[in-house]
Amino acid sequence: MLEQHNPDNPALHNPSLRKESFVALGTIGALTAGTALLGGSVSNSGQLWYKRLRKPGFTPPPWVFGPAWTALYGLMSISAWRVWNRPAGPRRSWALALWGLQLGFNALWSPLFFGKHRQREALADIAALGVSLAAYTAVARKVDTGAAWMMVPYLAWVGFASALNEEIVRLNP
Repeated sequence: MLEQHNPDNPALHNPSLRKESFVALGTIGALTAGTALLGGSVSNSGQLWYKRLRKPGFTPPPWVFGPAWTALYGLMSISAWRVWNRPAGPRRSWALALWGLQLGFNALWSPLFFGKHRQREALADIAALGVSLAAYTAVARKVDTGAAWMMVPYLAWVGFASALNEEIVRLNP
C-alpha cells in the first residue's frame, strides 16, 4: 500500500482518514473504470470502420492498446489517489479538478473517434486532453512528485496517439 511509505500522511495515524482514503481510491477507480469501459465498448463497436481507414506505418497492432490502456489507467488512478491523500489545500483541489478534466476529455475521445467517426473533432479533443493532462501533471508535481511522475507514460502515450490521430485525419480526408 502506497500510504505506508509516506510517514507524513495523516491517514496512517487516523483510522477514519484511512477509511476515507480507501473510499477515495474506490471512487477514483470507479470513475477511471467507467471511462475505460465506455472507451472500450465504443472502440469495439467501431472496429470495422477503423479497419477500413488508411493508417500510418507507425500504427501499433491492435493487441497493444488493451495492455497499454490498462497500465495507463492504473497509473492515472494511483496518481490521483496519491494527490487526494496529501493535505487539503488549493493546489490539491486544483490538481484533482484538472485530473477530472483530463478524464472527461479522455472519455470523450472514443465516442467522437470510433462512435461518430469524427476524426477531426477527436483530434481537437485529444489536444485538449494533452493540455489538461500536462496542467494536471505540473500542479500534481507541487503536491506529490511521485504522482506527477506516474503521469509521464500517459503524457507520452497521448503525444503518440495525437500524432496517430492527426495522420489518420490527413490520410482520410
